[in-house]
Amino acid sequence: MTRVAVFPGSFDPMTNAHLDVARRASGLFDRLVIGVLNNPRKEPLFDIAERTALIQACVADLGSHVTVDAFDGLTVDFARHHGAGFIVRGLRAVSDFEAELQMALTNRKLAPEVDTAFLMTALEYGYVSSSLTKEVARFGGDIAPMVPPPVAAALRERLAEPRV
Repeated sequence: MTRVAVFPGSFDPMTNAHLDVARRASGLFDRLVIGVLNNPRKEPLFDIAERTALIQACVADLGSHVTVDAFDGLTVDFARHHGAGFIVRGLRAVSDFEAELQMALTNRKLAPEVDTAFLMTALEYGYVSSSLTKEVARFGGDIAPMVPPPVAAALRERLAEPRV
Protein backbone atom coordinates (compact mmCIF):
# COMPACT_ATOMS: atom_id res chain seq x y z
CA MET A 1 0.00 0.00 0.00
CA THR A 2 1.35 3.40 -1.01
CA ARG A 3 0.98 6.17 1.56
CA VAL A 4 0.25 9.44 -0.24
CA ALA A 5 -0.13 12.78 1.51
CA VAL A 6 -0.81 16.33 0.46
CA PHE A 7 0.67 19.29 2.30
CA PRO A 8 -1.55 22.25 1.37
CA GLY A 9 -0.98 25.93 1.99
CA SER A 10 -0.78 29.31 0.36
CA PHE A 11 2.98 29.39 1.01
CA ASP A 12 3.30 33.14 0.34
CA PRO A 13 6.17 32.59 0.74
CA MET A 14 7.43 29.19 1.89
CA THR A 15 9.26 29.54 5.20
CA ASN A 16 11.78 27.35 6.99
CA ALA A 17 8.88 26.22 9.20
CA HIS A 18 7.03 24.96 6.11
CA LEU A 19 10.20 23.37 4.77
CA ASP A 20 10.79 21.62 8.11
CA VAL A 21 7.30 20.10 7.99
CA ALA A 22 7.73 19.12 4.32
CA ARG A 23 11.11 17.51 5.03
CA ARG A 24 9.74 15.41 7.88
CA ALA A 25 6.55 14.51 6.00
CA SER A 26 8.66 13.38 3.04
CA GLY A 27 10.16 10.75 5.33
CA LEU A 28 6.78 9.55 6.55
CA PHE A 29 4.98 9.12 3.24
CA ASP A 30 5.76 7.29 0.01
CA ARG A 31 4.62 10.32 -1.96
CA LEU A 32 4.14 13.90 -0.80
CA VAL A 33 2.39 16.50 -2.92
CA ILE A 34 2.86 20.07 -1.74
CA GLY A 35 -0.32 21.86 -2.75
CA VAL A 36 -0.04 25.57 -3.44
CA LEU A 37 -3.45 27.08 -2.84
CA ASN A 38 -4.68 29.81 -5.12
CA ASN A 39 -6.89 31.51 -2.54
CA PRO A 40 -9.14 34.20 -4.07
CA ARG A 41 -9.65 35.75 -0.61
CA LYS A 42 -5.97 36.64 -0.30
CA GLU A 43 -3.79 39.05 -2.22
CA PRO A 44 -0.46 37.23 -2.41
CA LEU A 45 2.93 38.88 -2.81
CA PHE A 46 3.92 36.13 -5.26
CA ASP A 47 1.55 34.73 -7.87
CA ILE A 48 0.75 31.03 -8.04
CA ALA A 49 3.40 30.26 -10.66
CA GLU A 50 6.10 32.09 -8.68
CA ARG A 51 5.17 30.33 -5.43
CA THR A 52 5.14 26.95 -7.14
CA ALA A 53 8.57 27.54 -8.71
CA LEU A 54 10.04 28.79 -5.41
CA ILE A 55 8.77 25.73 -3.55
CA GLN A 56 10.13 23.40 -6.22
CA ALA A 57 13.55 25.01 -5.77
CA CYS A 58 13.31 24.67 -1.98
CA VAL A 59 12.32 20.97 -1.96
CA ALA A 60 14.48 19.77 -4.86
CA ASP A 61 16.76 17.85 -2.48
CA LEU A 62 13.89 15.94 -0.81
CA GLY A 63 13.60 13.37 -3.60
CA SER A 64 11.48 12.64 -6.62
CA HIS A 65 8.63 11.41 -4.40
CA VAL A 66 8.01 15.04 -3.38
CA THR A 67 6.16 17.11 -5.97
CA VAL A 68 4.54 20.54 -6.08
CA ASP A 69 1.17 21.28 -7.66
CA ALA A 70 -1.06 24.36 -7.64
CA PHE A 71 -4.76 24.07 -6.85
CA ASP A 72 -7.88 25.97 -5.98
CA GLY A 73 -11.00 24.75 -4.30
CA LEU A 74 -11.30 22.24 -1.50
CA THR A 75 -8.23 20.56 -0.07
CA VAL A 76 -10.08 17.24 0.12
CA ASP A 77 -10.77 17.42 -3.62
CA PHE A 78 -7.07 18.08 -4.21
CA ALA A 79 -6.23 15.10 -1.98
CA ARG A 80 -8.64 12.85 -3.86
CA HIS A 81 -7.23 14.04 -7.19
CA HIS A 82 -3.78 12.86 -6.07
CA GLY A 83 -5.01 9.64 -4.45
CA ALA A 84 -3.93 10.91 -1.04
CA GLY A 85 -5.17 9.37 2.18
CA PHE A 86 -3.59 12.08 4.32
CA ILE A 87 -3.45 15.84 4.66
CA VAL A 88 -0.35 17.11 6.44
CA ARG A 89 -0.66 20.25 8.53
CA GLY A 90 2.03 22.00 10.51
CA LEU A 91 1.45 23.42 13.96
CA ARG A 92 3.65 26.15 15.43
CA ALA A 93 1.87 26.83 18.68
CA VAL A 94 -1.22 25.93 20.67
CA SER A 95 -2.90 28.97 19.13
CA ASP A 96 -2.80 27.23 15.70
CA PHE A 97 -4.55 24.14 17.01
CA GLU A 98 -8.14 25.40 17.33
CA ALA A 99 -8.43 26.55 13.72
CA GLU A 100 -6.52 23.50 12.44
CA LEU A 101 -8.76 21.14 14.41
CA GLN A 102 -11.90 22.75 12.99
CA MET A 103 -10.47 22.45 9.47
CA ALA A 104 -9.44 18.81 10.04
CA LEU A 105 -12.91 17.87 11.35
CA THR A 106 -14.58 19.60 8.41
CA ASN A 107 -12.30 17.80 5.97
CA ARG A 108 -13.04 14.51 7.72
CA LYS A 109 -16.77 15.14 7.33
CA LEU A 110 -16.34 15.97 3.63
CA ALA A 111 -13.95 13.08 2.95
CA PRO A 112 -13.95 10.36 5.64
CA GLU A 113 -11.30 8.43 3.68
CA VAL A 114 -8.77 11.27 4.10
CA ASP A 115 -7.13 11.74 7.49
CA THR A 116 -5.16 14.71 8.82
CA ALA A 117 -1.67 14.32 10.25
CA PHE A 118 -0.37 17.18 12.39
CA LEU A 119 3.36 17.77 12.64
CA MET A 120 4.80 20.22 15.13
CA THR A 121 7.22 22.67 13.58
CA ALA A 122 10.76 22.44 14.91
CA LEU A 123 11.32 24.61 17.97
CA GLU A 124 13.67 26.99 16.14
CA TYR A 125 10.92 27.88 13.64
CA GLY A 126 8.01 28.17 16.06
CA TYR A 127 7.88 31.95 15.64
CA VAL A 128 8.11 32.00 11.83
CA SER A 129 5.12 32.83 9.65
CA SER A 130 4.86 34.00 6.06
CA SER A 131 3.28 37.31 7.07
CA LEU A 132 5.92 38.00 9.71
CA THR A 133 8.67 37.16 7.24
CA LYS A 134 7.26 39.59 4.66
CA GLU A 135 7.03 42.31 7.30
CA VAL A 136 10.65 41.84 8.40
CA ALA A 137 11.76 41.80 4.75
CA ARG A 138 9.82 45.01 3.96
CA PHE A 139 11.80 46.83 6.64
CA GLY A 140 15.15 45.40 5.60
CA GLY A 141 15.56 42.94 8.48
CA ASP A 142 17.53 39.71 8.30
CA ILE A 143 15.21 37.00 6.99
CA ALA A 144 17.92 34.38 6.41
CA PRO A 145 16.92 32.37 9.52
CA MET A 146 13.25 32.46 8.45
CA VAL A 147 13.23 31.32 4.83
CA PRO A 148 15.20 29.09 2.44
CA PRO A 149 17.78 30.92 0.28
CA PRO A 150 15.69 30.97 -2.96
CA VAL A 151 12.84 32.61 -1.06
CA ALA A 152 15.14 35.15 0.63
CA ALA A 153 16.49 36.20 -2.77
CA ALA A 154 12.98 36.48 -4.25
CA LEU A 155 11.76 38.54 -1.27
CA ARG A 156 14.73 40.91 -1.47
CA GLU A 157 14.12 41.38 -5.19
CA ARG A 158 10.35 41.85 -4.87
CA LEU A 159 10.51 44.23 -1.93
CA ALA A 160 13.56 46.21 -2.98
CA GLU A 161 12.91 49.92 -3.00
CA PRO A 162 13.61 51.57 -6.32
CA ARG A 163 16.95 53.32 -6.19
CA VAL A 164 17.03 56.97 -7.23
